[in-house]
Amino acid sequence: MKNYYVYILLCSDNTFYTGMTNDLERRLTQHKSGHKKDSYTASRLPVELKWHLLCTNPSEAIKIEKQIKGWSHRKKEALINENWQDLITFSKNYKEYDNRIKPN
Repeated sequence: MKNYYVYILLCSDNTFYTGMTNDLERRLTQHKSGHKKDSYTASRLPVELKWHLLCTNPSEAIKIEKQIKGWSHRKKEALINENWQDLITFSKNYKEYDNRIKPN
């Protein structure tokens, strides 16, 4: 059975990069080396792995990656910190919270 990983990197400019791979170590090495000079992370080095999820179904991993990519910075932070209440809060009434709470 092949494994697939959904992951979130923290970039040097405090943005998040979300990706999916079947070899997390290889992919992290690629990101950290800036091997694709025109990629999102290459100009935001160094990067740090903040979160990952192991999946056994590639379709599931792709679905989760796309879902997370659509999330706000705050919601990704809640996932990384396992702050389930904030994850729920930021899933509801996003515009209300987006206008009241600004990221650090």
